[in-house]
Amino acid sequence: MNSNFKRIKVKRFVEGAGFLLLFLVSFFCNGQSHTLKTDDDISMGAERLPKYASKLAGKRIAVVANHTAVVEGEHLVDYLLQSGLNVTKVFSPEHGFRGTADAGETVKSKTDSKTGLPIISLYNSKKKPSKADLKNVDVVIFDIQDVGVRFYTYISTLHYLMEACAENDKKLWVLDRPNPNGFYVDGPVLEPEQKSFVGLDPIPVVHGCTVGELAKMINGEGWLEGELVCDLTVIEMENYSHSDLYQLPIDPSPNLRTMNAIYFYPSVALFEGTVMSVGRGTDFPFEVFGHPDLKVGKFYFTPEPSHGAKNPKLKGEKCRGFDLRKLDPKFMMDTQRLYLNWLKIAYENYPDKDNFFLKNQFFNLLAGNSSMMNSIEESKSIEAIRKSWQPQLDEYRETRKKYILYPDFE
Repeated sequence: MNSNFKRIKVKRFVEGAGFLLLFLVSFFCNGQSHTLKTDDDISMGAERLPKYASKLAGKRIAVVANHTAVVEGEHLVDYLLQSGLNVTKVFSPEHGFRGTADAGETVKSKTDSKTGLPIISLYNSKKKPSKADLKNVDVVIFDIQDVGVRFYTYISTLHYLMEACAENDKKLWVLDRPNPNGFYVDGPVLEPEQKSFVGLDPIPVVHGCTVGELAKMINGEGWLEGELVCDLTVIEMENYSHSDLYQLPIDPSPNLRTMNAIYFYPSVALFEGTVMSVGRGTDFPFEVFGHPDLKVGKFYFTPEPSHGAKNPKLKGEKCRGFDLRKLDPKFMMDTQRLYLNWLKIAYENYPDKDNFFLKNQFFNLLAGNSSMMNSIEESKSIEAIRKSWQPQLDEYRETRKKYILYPDFE
């Protein structure tokens, strides 16, 4: 069966800004060397499937994937089918199987026009496969590119998938991929009362794990409902380390279009719980922030309906704020922490402070606690805010060490 697997390298498109191409091969960050790698340098879990193909022969396979599940130049589902394996269905996460739906947009179950396979949505009303969904399945394969942030919902889909597999005695294979924010760990650890689909497990905002490592942690720490344990196999990568900077070949979701946006995302996405726009509805989402009433900033932008943002926040309103694309490309690598300065500046220079944070408490779900919002409203220093979450973060760091599969940055 191994001979049927093709060996065609993925053709990569490079973002127009050429962000990471500003670097040569490596640079120094906080005293540590970080090497720029692409998918040519790393053997992804999916690329190593031929080694394990005999274990899949005769099995009924379900695939949990989106547009990022590309291996050797083609989608994983096509790759498996062409290799003679029996794929029975596909499960899709937020943004859908093809990755084109807006954040929060309803993703409906349907049939894949190319393969005729049923696609079952695991977003909106249904987050977890049912017993009926898994009836004609022996092995579930998960292959989705993550960005290493707790509120990026692909890992919540992974959690519920592990739970469903454990409840129904199904095997789960995770095909590992790099974490582009895997070179640091930071932020408050999720508190139980803030548990939601944008945060299910007690991990910090920037968790520093690949999806394979995180799956092992969820299993090992008993975080599944009833402390169930999933029958888990992680197909590891080769030639990856947490000190690597990884150039993503495919946008992981409609509004993360550049490496800048991916590095800014852990900090800038906190604005989603406020009145501020993060540039959805522009050509540079998560690379700017602003509001029509903000009293500082020399950059102006106007959100309009567009790809990935059919009805953006502050649609048609001229926003004043900041263009983060002007920062030195090494900024977030040098910082290696949540950058709360932007949040404090925006709050302190917004006239209607009582309505800066959305009343639906979404900010607390993103932060993982209620104390960060309270501290900003009370004008506490950034260092005081960071100190408040440090004990739990230190405890998490020790837990994380037990599950790391690749050379670490620490």
